[in-house]
Amino acid sequence: MRGNRGMTSLKLKQRNEDPMREFDRLPPELRSWLASAVLPWRPRSVRHAFDKALARTRDKTSAIKELDRLQEQLIARDARKVWGQDHPHALQDAGR
Repeated sequence: MRGNRGMTSLKLKQRNEDPMREFDRLPPELRSWLASAVLPWRPRSVRHAFDKALARTRDKTSAIKELDRLQEQLIARDARKVWGQDHPHALQDAGR
């Protein structure tokens, strides 16, 4: 186990940025999403994913739903690697 992240197969990276300053610069809807996110997202990563989804959908609500879908995919991938194919979250991603 590494720090407070628990067991995960997702990439871990060292950063030299101030995550709270980056968080404060996010628009309110992204701060709200990030505050309730399951995974420990970096504010910069959330902003990048949101901007990409917003450019594609041209709708903030749809872009937020895209963040939810992306997070679910990451959880499913991690669940398969850490706990195996029979984990409930791993099964959610099987149909995609």
